[in-house]
Amino acid sequence: MLNLLLFVAGLTGLVVGANLLVRGASKLALSFGISPLVVGLTIVAFGTSAPEVAVSVGAVLDGKTDIAVGNVVGSNIFNVLFILGLSALVTPLAVHGQVVRQEVPIMLGVSLLLVVLALDGRIGALEGGLLFGLLLAYVGFLVVQSRRQTQADAAEFAAELQPAAAGAWDARLPAQLALIAVGLAALVAGSNALVSAAVAFAQALGVSDVVIGLTIVAAGTSMPEVATSVAAALKGERDIAVGNVVGSNVFNILGCLGLSALVSGSTGLVIAPAVLAFDLWVMVAVALACLPVFISGRVIARWEGAVFLAYYVAYAGYLVLQAQRHAALPAFSQAMLSFVLPLTVVTLVVLVLRPARH
Repeated sequence: MLNLLLFVAGLTGLVVGANLLVRGASKLALSFGISPLVVGLTIVAFGTSAPEVAVSVGAVLDGKTDIAVGNVVGSNIFNVLFILGLSALVTPLAVHGQVVRQEVPIMLGVSLLLVVLALDGRIGALEGGLLFGLLLAYVGFLVVQSRRQTQADAAEFAAELQPAAAGAWDARLPAQLALIAVGLAALVAGSNALVSAAVAFAQALGVSDVVIGLTIVAAGTSMPEVATSVAAALKGERDIAVGNVVGSNVFNILGCLGLSALVSGSTGLVIAPAVLAFDLWVMVAVALACLPVFISGRVIARWEGAVFLAYYVAYAGYLVLQAQRHAALPAFSQAMLSFVLPLTVVTLVVLVLRPARH
């Protein structure tokens, strides 16, 4: 019970801290005249991934590199299958053309890069520097590209990110800096509590830190993305719901793992054999599956959202069965390989060919 309370307290700290950090940083940037579009593409998109950074870096500093890696890989899988699936069930999601042409290929590219870097079973500080350098280049590219965006795109972000009104309490620099400081403090405290509780869960349940990182921690640190995407879908800003997930996945790999590897020192991030053999490839497959789904009319339909959710349930179920070495695991695996995966491939091929035929 104490560990459960610690987990809930840590998760609450992460969500509250991320919200305060995004609010303070956004207001500060807008006060200095930075465009709402640039703020939306950088601070807000990356701010929702702040819990992943806090937890992964905290886990590395605590010597729990399995949780750090599992958190990022599991969060990327959770973001696409669960968050987009849930958002699409709320309302069919419109997919901006730029997401199909640019953002999803970038997400797929950095996912494949992570697999290549992890093939030797370790991501060292030098490789972490490469990932973090690519993140800085990506942010710079987005800032330059934002200058060529349409007025409609700029207006959409401006509606979401209003500068603080004159006389408002958060219009002053000290209040904005305080929001950022409190947000960072809540993130650090929440990450420490969450990691401690997750390790206790793993020991009590007899499962590895990797499985806990791939499931409980990954879902917990993705709560800001859940809230942002579902709220955007409910308000009709459906392309923001999709862009938030894709942008967060890119940041998780380049920023979160890059920074975690940089602070890991000479040991680097050790990649568990199970993650290298299975979970990394699931992450790549999920990123690849986005292309045909997004291309098909540039809308994620409700039935596609339901399929995404079903796949996440199947993935989580497989992890639990595998961790417990359950007798049902062989039958479950056989059903997935013999029926579900071939049916999925056929469906994706049809989705690709249908727009081309039209």
